[in-house]
Amino acid sequence: MSDGTATTTTDLDVRLEKHRVELTGYCYRMLGSSFEAEDAVQDTMVRAWRSYDKFEGRSSLRSWLYRIATNVCLDMLTAGNKRARPMDLTESTPLAQAALSPRPDNTWLEPMPDNRVLPSTEDPAEAAVAKETVRLAFMAALQQLPAKQRAVLILREVLAWKASEVAELLDTTVASVNSALQRARATLAEQQQPGAEAAVCDPLDEEQQKLLERYVAAFEGYDMTALTALLHEDAIMTMPPFDLWLTGVKDITGFMTTLGAPCAGSRLLPVQVNGLPGFAQYKPDPEAGGFTPWAVQVLEVSDGRITGFHCFLDTKRWFPLFGLPLHLEGEAHQVEEGV
Repeated sequence: MSDGTATTTTDLDVRLEKHRVELTGYCYRMLGSSFEAEDAVQDTMVRAWRSYDKFEGRSSLRSWLYRIATNVCLDMLTAGNKRARPMDLTESTPLAQAALSPRPDNTWLEPMPDNRVLPSTEDPAEAAVAKETVRLAFMAALQQLPAKQRAVLILREVLAWKASEVAELLDTTVASVNSALQRARATLAEQQQPGAEAAVCDPLDEEQQKLLERYVAAFEGYDMTALTALLHEDAIMTMPPFDLWLTGVKDITGFMTTLGAPCAGSRLLPVQVNGLPGFAQYKPDPEAGGFTPWAVQVLEVSDGRITGFHCFLDTKRWFPLFGLPLHLEGEAHQVEEGV
């Protein structure tokens, strides 16, 4: 390979990489899976690299990449699998009947670190839309849409593409795009998605920051009285891969002191996840000492209370994705001071 070719190849790699985060955000909204989204983007990059000599520049490189990514996602969605949260699949279970029944990984809407899907932007309004549209409730609502309607809604409402641009990308007409968008909006309007009312400031305002500080103190101290004061009376707790979900303070705290009792003495490290505040939970490791990964927690907050408390338990998958260590030493309580 000549120096000139090598330089061109390197330049193309750099140009493609500039779009990785926004493309991952797009594929994540389409697929509902962190790992499938990253696979889809990698496939997109490989296809773009291999066929770049056929790219005639009639559209921007960004538009061309979105066309490839859309086709990749539509191919992946042909199986018809819709990612879900526990409350999308079953009724709430009273604590007295609680049973931990796991379902396969491909059942669940998956969490995603903010830095993998939210491009940096100077525009506060654009940043707010980006965060709101990766929150769990919105992601769950997207999963109810047919694949092409999903693409149209994301491109038009989230990424602010023109109808003509979307029509060109999907090889269809502006009228068809507008019709799909209307149907998608109507479907979302019909759904009452738990967690849709979550109102989290960016950055967190002083009240929300204090709420999180109180939550950390209550959870690490396993103080159910203090936790009760922070939870909304209709708060929801989920624990994928288990399909169990609980509603209300009494059942949530009751679960934590019975089936969840081994979590007493846990440590929490802050993470930014799905445009919401979250924590990596490490519970005491009686065998090795220190603390072992247990869950990525995602919190939904509204009107000064925690309304959603979602614990993703497959830590062998999630902790590496978030760049988190797989063990904390015993003095780890010092790490999260100032959360």
